[in-house]
Amino acid sequence: MEIDRLKIYYLEDDGNIPNNPDLPVLIYRNAVKDTAEMEEIFHLNQWMNSWINGIHDYHHYHSNTHEVLGVVSGDASVKLGGEKGVELTISKGDVIILPAGTGHKKLSSSTDFKVAGAYPDGADFNMYEGSLKDRPQVLIDIKNVPLPEFDPIYGNGGPVNKYWLQSRTRA
Repeated sequence: MEIDRLKIYYLEDDGNIPNNPDLPVLIYRNAVKDTAEMEEIFHLNQWMNSWINGIHDYHHYHSNTHEVLGVVSGDASVKLGGEKGVELTISKGDVIILPAGTGHKKLSSSTDFKVAGAYPDGADFNMYEGSLKDRPQVLIDIKNVPLPEFDPIYGNGGPVNKYWLQSRTRA
């Protein structure tokens, strides 16, 4: 993978959305040429329980699993990390890997915007919207989510393995 196509974001707890204290968000720009194969690529790398749809237009996160989102068509403006997070434009072929706890929200999109989503080993995901009543349990859940064995695009030895394993050993 060309390093200029890899973007890394460490997102802090914004008070409502916990994000992940140890693992960065990874964004692979223009990583998949034939986006019709997005789900198949995820499956080959053991990211399952996949779907194709959009991204919710409200801040939400999953405390019990990591998530990969691959843009199948169109483009969108998204906010990662809650209100105090980062705003990005994502386009066809881009892949976003969200560690457990990372908030995400669609701000706007083209009419043809679609993403494929999947989870390591086909995990079932929960959904939270940033209510303080959910803490401290979600913080415990986030810390206990295991690292995936494979990067959802590049398999063994991809950026997930490199950056997430480095992050875990630093924590």
